[in-house]
Parts: sequence; C-alpha cells; structure tokens
Amino acid sequence: MNVKVLKSEQAYNVALERADTLFDAVPGTPEGDEFELLLLVIKAYEDEHHPVPPPDPIEAIRLTMEEKGIRASELTEQIGVSKGYVSQLLSRRKPLTASIMRALHQKLGISGDVLLG
Repeated sequence: MNVKVLKSEQAYNVALERADTLFDAVPGTPEGDEFELLLLVIKAYEDEHHPVPPPDPIEAIRLTMEEKGIRASELTEQIGVSKGYVSQLLSRRKPLTASIMRALHQKLGISGDVLLG
C-alpha cells in the first residue's frame, strides 16, 4: 500500500482505477484500508480540482419531492401555503421567502445552504 497525496490529474486517474479494483475489498484488511485511504485522497483532490456546484434551490425542492413521493398538493399542507403559491414557486414566478425556506428545511430536510442558493 503506497497511497500518496494526489498532485496531478494523471495521479488522480490512477487512484480512481486502483480504487475501482479494490471496491469489493473487505474492511479491516490491508486492501480495505488501502481503499479507505484512496477514497480520502480522491475526495480531497476532487474537492479542490473538481468542485460540484450547489444544486439550484427549486431543482432541489423538486428532487426531494420526487424522492419522498410528495405531490405539490401534499407540499402545500406540509409548508402551510396555497396550491397556487406552490405552483408559482416551482415555476419560479414566486421567490423563496425565509419562512418558506425554514419550512422546507424542517419538513423536507433540505439544507439551508441549498435553499439560500
């Protein structure tokens, strides 16, 4: 096991290939430990060189609704607004207010950072 800090795209790609070969390694074994270390250095490299932009707040609401099987009519009950407001919010004709963001965070678990966009 010779895991090092990744300093180039080539080293990053080699680490990805090695992690792929170790994917099924048993935790606690030398291969499992190497896999865990590789994941840490890969994540550190990706955070610095391939950052993922935060999701769009409205898309995050839609995705969360889809994942949780919530229809717009159910969302109105959960956050205490009218169907029209939810419709306008999801079509970007109404802005997210602080109280709506708070309700979405509390009821759907959407991160405040995502909602603040």
